[in-house]
Amino acid sequence: MTLTTYDPSSPMREARATYFAINGFGEDGGYGDAWVDFKLGPLPAPFPNTKGRLEAVRFHDLHHIVTGYDTNLTGEFEISAWELGAGCKDQVAAWALNLAGLAGGLFLAPRRTFRAFVRGVHSRSLYGLELEQLLDRDVAEVRRETRVDEAQGAAADGKATAAFVAAAAAGLVVGGLFLALGAILVPIGLVLGVVRKHGAAPAREGAASAPGGRPASTQT
Repeated sequence: MTLTTYDPSSPMREARATYFAINGFGEDGGYGDAWVDFKLGPLPAPFPNTKGRLEAVRFHDLHHIVTGYDTNLTGEFEISAWELGAGCKDQVAAWALNLAGLAGGLFLAPRRTFRAFVRGVHSRSLYGLELEQLLDRDVAEVRRETRVDEAQGAAADGKATAAFVAAAAAGLVVGGLFLALGAILVPIGLVLGVVRKHGAAPAREGAASAPGGRPASTQT
């Protein structure tokens, strides 16, 4: 997908609504969903939308907006690396998910993943801040607070490189655990996909049987 540039003067709340719409996340960003699908290539791996994951993703989405990283596979590797470099504070779910994302980036986009990590080391994450207050602030103001612009293209010093090596080692361990879990969850995801598909079929048939293609129950 094409990267989106958000109006620097618009509130983060408005930018987030645009982000949701462009990515097809729904009006609430999927925050109300009981399950989320992580993709192992083309295969869905359903994962419970836990309280910890939900708390983390509310800030994760704002990080996409201020950093400019995409929501495609490579972009998720980059945002994972950036968040690790910038720090996830007390968000355990964010640390775990980002370490797994970093591990994927090591294999599929190593240079971009490393650059994003170094940029994160020179930035500040939004974790630990008051979410509602952040949403009321302008995009430009939040970008300044995270220092993402001045950190763009920052050189990798010895400290950042050592931190990346440590994160990569931890990421390989966590990523391996996620792959093992995914091997269990993928079959469940495939079954759920079939159930959803068959569940939608009767609704489509009902719509087709009604005049004008509308469901019979809605006819007036």
